[in-house]
Parts: sequence; C-alpha cells; structure tokens
Amino acid sequence: MNTTKAKNTFRAFNNRNYVLFFSGQSISQIGTWMQRTGVTWVVYTMTHSLFMLGLTAFASQFPSFLFSLFGGIVSDRYNRYKILLITQTASMVQAILLAILTLSNHYHVWQILTLSVVLGVVNAFDMPARQPLVHEMINNKEDLPNALALNSSMNNLARLVGPSLSGLVLVTLGAGICFLLNAISFVAVLISLLLMTRPVHIPPAVKKKVVSELSEGFAYLKRTPAISMILLMLSFVSLLVLPYDTLLPAFAEVTFRGNAATFGYINSAVGLGAITCAFFLASLKPGADLKFILLINSVILGVGLILFSHMSYFPAAMAFAALFGFGAMSQTTICLTIVQVNADAKMRGKVMSYVAMAFFGMLPLGCLLTGFISQHIGAPDTLLFQGVIALIIAMVFSNFLRKDRLGKKGIRELEEAENEAIKRI
Repeated sequence: MNTTKAKNTFRAFNNRNYVLFFSGQSISQIGTWMQRTGVTWVVYTMTHSLFMLGLTAFASQFPSFLFSLFGGIVSDRYNRYKILLITQTASMVQAILLAILTLSNHYHVWQILTLSVVLGVVNAFDMPARQPLVHEMINNKEDLPNALALNSSMNNLARLVGPSLSGLVLVTLGAGICFLLNAISFVAVLISLLLMTRPVHIPPAVKKKVVSELSEGFAYLKRTPAISMILLMLSFVSLLVLPYDTLLPAFAEVTFRGNAATFGYINSAVGLGAITCAFFLASLKPGADLKFILLINSVILGVGLILFSHMSYFPAAMAFAALFGFGAMSQTTICLTIVQVNADAKMRGKVMSYVAMAFFGMLPLGCLLTGFISQHIGAPDTLLFQGVIALIIAMVFSNFLRKDRLGKKGIRELEEAENEAIKRI
C-alpha cells in the first residue's frame, strides 16, 4: 500500500479523539467476541439444540429492539459521552457476573440467558449514543464514511481474533476465563474515554414528551426515503439472512466433526472476509456509490452462503465463509454510513434508534425463526435457503440501489449528446 493510499485509508486518524476511541474499542471488541463465542458454545454443548442457539441470540438482542427507541431519545437529550461511560461500565459488570457464574461450575442455561438479556438492555442505550458520538469526533465530515468503515474493520478484526482466542481458551482454560478476559478488556475503552478532549455538552432547549419524539422520528423517516428504504432493506436482511451465524456451532460439531476451536476457526474465517471488506470500504474515495456497492455485496453474501451450506471439505468451506463474511459486513456498515450522512444532526440519535430497531429487532426474531426451521430441515438446508433469500432481496431492491448510478449515467449520456450536437453545429 503506497503512502498516499494509506493516508486515504486511515484519514480519520487525524482526529485525536477518534484515535483514542478506536484504540480502546479495538481491545474491548476482541473481548466481546470472545464472550459471544463462549456463550454460544456453552449453550450448544449443554443442550445440543439449534432452537436453543436461536433463543440465546434472541435473549441478547431482542431487549435492544424493545428499548432502542428510548435509547435514541436519551442519546438526543443527554451527554452521549457520559451515556457511553455508563453503558460500557454496565457491560463490564455483566461480564464479571457471567465469569463468576461459570467459574463456580454451578450454572444453568436460564442464568446465562438472563445475563444475556441484561446485556441486550445495555446495548439498547449504547448503540444510539456510540454511533453519533463518532460523528462528533470527526472534524472534517467528509472523513465520516472513512471513520465508520474503520469502525467496522475494528469490529471485524476483533471477529477475526476473538473467536480464535475464545476457542483456544474454551478448550484449555474454560468458559469462565473467557468471560473474565472480556471483563478486563472494558478497562481499555473506559481509559480511552477518560483521556478524550470533550466539548461542553449543550442540552436541547426544549424537551418534548417521549411519544412526541417517537412520532417525530417516524414522520422524519417517512419523508426521507433515502434513509427509510435502506432501513427497510436492513430489516429484511437482518430477519431472513444475517441469523446464519446461529447455525455455525452445528456446522463445527456435526458437519466438520470438530470442537470449540473449530467453531472459533469458522468465526475467524467469517471475520477475515469481513475485515477485508471493511478495509476495502475504508479505502474508498469520498463520493463513492455506496448503494451500488451494497447491491454487489448482497449478491456476494447470498452466493457465499449457498456455497458454504453443503460443503464438507473444511479448507474450501473456510474460503466460502470468508466470502459471505465479506458480503455480510457491508450490510450494517454501509447502511450506517448512508443513514448518518443523510440524517439531520438534530434527528441523528432518533434515526440511529430506528437503525437499532431494524437490526436488533429483526435479528433476534430471525434467530428464533432460523433455530425453529433448522430444527426441522437441518442446518445445511436452512443456510442454503438464507443464501437464496439474500439474492432475492438484492433483486427486489436493485432499482433503488442502482438509482444514483443510473442517474449519473443518464447525465453523462446527456452531456455527450450535447457535445456531439455542438460539434455538428
């Protein structure tokens, strides 16, 4: 990578606060993925039920759907920096309790599910505050898409490293140590927040009733199709396609006859594809056609899932896992970028709460649906079905996603026709 391209890829690092945020979150996200992998594997080994895997994902994500709208209102009303300090501390406490529970060797599935619900409630207030806070860290707003892409690269680098570490820790030291390491990782993000230079928070002059703010946010989406259509597509993908990761433990144990380490390797392969996509998005020049890239990556997601679904040769399966990881990463990253770029500053928190609804609302319902279907037809056929659905969604939204591209093409053709007419004159 040459110097100019490297500067373009990491241009958001010109902002000190963002560098601190990125550094702290990078460590914390590795711990988060270790815990997520550990919880999934512990529940599966205790129950050997695909439906219970879906229920576990539902327990951790559905509370985010229930409370995300209120999280968006809180984000718009109060200091987002302080909100993030509270939510990150609460997440650390949840990880400590989970570690104590498992280290005691006297735990049941319902206890793990209860702590997952607690984390889901915390995340409902964390995401609507964290995403707009990144916007406030960037001085040059043209660098915002780059910062959001780097955020995704950070998360997916953690997805590459975290599950692999989790698999090794689960096999050698046990789940309790895995969860304890996640609790320790939150220290990094809390330190990074405390080191930031923070602008003075100016609260909104008028605080409306909660119902009024919710209806105001919905009315804003209705008159802003550039955002609402993206949220609609994200909802369908989150419901019908992205719950594929619910099935991965079954592939690790049944299809590939492996253990927790095998599950970690599959997740890491998905993370490798995702981080490759994240760096690709980060290297895009300002003004790139993100909607068309989203269309292409939706097709890649579908093809990758179809090829992986019935592949029994592990190395080839890892390549296909990286392929659908590449396609899946862009679903949330590009949607977040488009929403944040197009949303009015005063509506950003409320809009982000609707993003959380589209993702955290549909994803847990999709996990339950995926678990139920796979219990009857098996994990491979369920994953094949999800790949086909991804291609159908791409086809349904193709006109909207190609609209800007077709518009630019029409402008170019008009300019060429005018130039040709001038030449004839």
